[in-house]
Parts: sequence; structure tokens; C-alpha cells
Amino acid sequence: MAAALRIQSDWSRALSRDEGEAWLSCRSPGKPTLYGRVTRRGLSSDGVPDIAASEGFVVGEVTKKSILISCPHENVSTKFLAPYTSFCRIHQKSITCLDISSGGGLGVSTSTDGTMKIWQAANGEIRRLLEGHVYDVNCCRFFPSGLVVLSGGMDAQLKIWSAEDASCVVTFKGHKGGILDTAIVDRGRNVLSCSRDGTARLWDCGKSACLGVVADCGTPLNGIAVGTADNSLILGTPEKPPSEREVGTEGKILLLAREDKKLQGVGLQSRQPVFLFVGSDAFNCCTFLSSTYILAGTQDGNIYQLDVRNTNAPIQVIQRSGAPVLSLLPYRDGFIASQGN
Repeated sequence: MAAALRIQSDWSRALSRDEGEAWLSCRSPGKPTLYGRVTRRGLSSDGVPDIAASEGFVVGEVTKKSILISCPHENVSTKFLAPYTSFCRIHQKSITCLDISSGGGLGVSTSTDGTMKIWQAANGEIRRLLEGHVYDVNCCRFFPSGLVVLSGGMDAQLKIWSAEDASCVVTFKGHKGGILDTAIVDRGRNVLSCSRDGTARLWDCGKSACLGVVADCGTPLNGIAVGTADNSLILGTPEKPPSEREVGTEGKILLLAREDKKLQGVGLQSRQPVFLFVGSDAFNCCTFLSSTYILAGTQDGNIYQLDVRNTNAPIQVIQRSGAPVLSLLPYRDGFIASQGN
């Protein structure tokens, strides 16, 4: 585990005023945490903040939206980025899931305040309130069209909504426990869900029916991801011919982030296991970097990068803190991770 350098506050707000201050910490495993602070002393002639760090830390490049800070003692440096904009009025409590439409115009999010809302990505203006789930809504995502939303809740129901008029057009029932994650196959004629009941299910949107249980793991499934498998991977053969209602399942692999510390790969069409990897703690999330490489995050803060062709040992294990890894998203040549700290 490498040393982790953090700013212990909303630094962009703390340093937006004259003589603003934000706290720093640098934590390395097995060593005492180093603490310090950064202070804004004013503005340069071109409007860039003049930032100084306390002993043990060094301020590098500073722009209006970023600060590069180093801790020479631990040979670590981190660039901290300020948000380009913040929307504070969409939800009253913590946001549990969000997605942005393919065109970038709309956002959808769920919260511990019990609401699910669609809003303008440009200004945060609330467009629609999606009401119909009983209890908490755990997950939401746009279909590729950007006009339809898929959601899953603790009421064990999977719902499809119109983003234009907030109507619920389809409700899927079949899970015996709360739905924790969803995935969309290709353009969305079929969708997937996973649940606390330990199953992952494939659904037909046109007929509002379950096409089958893809996996029954006997432990809660916290996250799923579907992707095109590498050509060399053996996905298995279905025990019976797939339904004609299955569209786009051939050649796909489904990742299952399991509560029992296991990450599993299953052939989506065959329903056959492809691999099983044991991690350090419960897996919360997973994603594809490519048809070959995958990522998965655990409750104890590990991010595993694996090659699906050989999962005997991870390519690398990344840990910046012991906080739970809650979500992973491929981004350019790397990825973005969110953690519970």
C-alpha cells in the first residue's frame, strides 16, 4: 500500500477567500500519520491563488482549479481538483447512486432521503421526481437512448421509467431481496439485476418477464457488470437453446461482486461459471477496463486489477486507504474510484 496524501476539508471553499486554510494528512502503512496545512496568502496578478504549505509538505503547480502537493518524506504527491460546479439542492441527504445520460444533458440520482430525481446536468435544475418504489432506491441508470431510466430498490422491484414524463412503464418482480445493482445489455432490450437474495437475473423489457437466473450464489450480490469477453475465453455452452427474446447475450461475460469475498465471472448466455477469484473482503463493485482487464473494489479498500484470461493472481492491488470502495468507472487510460471516506 502506497502512502496516501489527503486534504481533510473542502479545500476549494477553504482557499477561496483571503487567508483561507485547509488541513493536510499523509498516511503510510505502519508509520505515524503526518499532518500539516495549506494556507492561501492572496492572489497573484493573473488571479491564481498564492498557496503555501506547512513544514513537511511542498506546494507545486497551482491553478484556479487544482493544487499539486507533495510530501517529500514519503515520496508521494497528489493533484487535488476542485469541482467545476456543485449542485446542493437536488437532494437533502447522501447520494447513493447517479448516472448521466449518453448525451450529457440529464442526470438521475437516488438518495438516502428516499427520492429519485432527474435533473439538468448543466445547472442542476430538477426536471422529474420518480415515485413508485417502496423503501430505499439503491441504483439507477439511463438506457443508451437517454430517454429511459432503470432503477432497483429495497422493495425487490426493478422499474423502467420515462425520463420525459416520469411515468413507470414497466415493473419487474421476481427477486426475494433488495436489488443492489443493474446492468443494461447492448441497447437495452434485455437488462440485468442482482440482489441481496444472491441471484443475478436477466429480464426481457418488451415482455416484462424474467428470462432466467444467470447465477445463484447463495450470498448477497453487491454489484454486477457486463462486457464483451476476450475471444480466447471459454464461456461454456447453454444447457438449452436460449430464448429468442435474449438479445446481445452471446459472447458476453457477467461479473458478480459477491459479499462472501469472491469475484465471479459467468457466461451470460451459457449461465456457466468462467472464473472465481477470492479477495480480502466483500466485493462491492466491479467494472470492465477492456475485454481483457477488469477492476473490482472491496469493503476494506482494495482495488484489484485482473486479467480475465488468468485470474489466479491479480495484475495489481491498489489501496489508498482502508475505506470501502463503493464504485468504479473507467476513464480515459485509467479509472475513477469512489470510497466511503
